[in-house]
Amino acid sequence: MKHRLHSGNWNYVALDGNIGCMVNGAGLAMGTMDIVKLHGGEPANFLDVGGGATKERVTEAFKIILSDDKVKAVLVNIFGGIVRCDLIADGIIGAVAEVGVNVPVVVRLEVTTPNSARRNWLTAA
Repeated sequence: MKHRLHSGNWNYVALDGNIGCMVNGAGLAMGTMDIVKLHGGEPANFLDVGGGATKERVTEAFKIILSDDKVKAVLVNIFGGIVRCDLIADGIIGAVAEVGVNVPVVVRLEVTTPNSARRNWLTAA
């Protein structure tokens, strides 16, 4: 572990791996890191975006994750029980444009608004 970031209601811990993780919920974040390790990867961080994820918050999360030069890919694992996944999809699309994401991004959205999220992905592609 390198450092913790608690400002702005972020729950972030930098780790030594190269797969950036953006997840909502501490339990899901821990499970995501376990699965990454189980399949031979190394998480670069623990980042819980929380239940109030907005487009701006997701963009900021990408900035935080990509500030680590070791990050070679980003895994986004969001369960949409509280958060609207179409907003997360918009945030990811916006972050790619605004931040200049230049690493592969793998996204898993378990959605509450599947048609909107799917439509947003297809429109941006």
